[in-house]
Amino acid sequence: MRVLVIEDYPPLSRSICQGLREAGYAVDAALDGEDGLAHVESAAYDAIVLDLMLPKVDGLTILQHVRSRRNPAGIVVLTARDGVADRVKGLDLGADDYLVKPFAFEELLARVRAVIRRRYHVPEGILRIADLEVDTVARSVKRGNRTIDLSGREYALLEYLAARQGQTVTRSEIWEHLYDFASDPSSNVVDVYIGYLRRKIDRGNTPALIRTRRGIGYVLGETS
Repeated sequence: MRVLVIEDYPPLSRSICQGLREAGYAVDAALDGEDGLAHVESAAYDAIVLDLMLPKVDGLTILQHVRSRRNPAGIVVLTARDGVADRVKGLDLGADDYLVKPFAFEELLARVRAVIRRRYHVPEGILRIADLEVDTVARSVKRGNRTIDLSGREYALLEYLAARQGQTVTRSEIWEHLYDFASDPSSNVVDVYIGYLRRKIDRGNTPALIRTRRGIGYVLGETS
């Protein structure tokens, strides 16, 4: 999944981005509101971590802009303001959650995961396709009674396909949600990782769950 961090204090921005990347997310960063808006217009994000007190364009304006465009990204607002009125205003404008500085990174990570689960309508945190189970809280995968070990990138791809189960997901959509601007979209890395997943998820199991829509993309789900 792909996350945008809009935070103007560079040390905090670097810390959040590093932690999110270590947790398996693709992450882009903006240090002011103007750059944040440009990122929002340029890519599809599953979650946005948004500071309110930003230079050039403030966080509430960004929040209002994002929701006015019916952008479905989950938004976790960060702020030094802990007044009830500020929290209510942010929530009324469309924020999904609110975290007051200073905060523990583990709490921010939990809230990012929660807003992404809500976005994909997985409130209990478990995605099931046939005998495949993806636990988005523990970030673990089982098929039948067997635990499957995945790398961070493999897990991210499987979680996204599982959240879109039964739908054809194009290569460009996979790039939009799993890779940041530093990645090279001309490479065949998507196909390579689909191959890795097939070997781990489908080899030796029936039915095969990862199917190719030739020239379009991939579907995770049972054959209808």
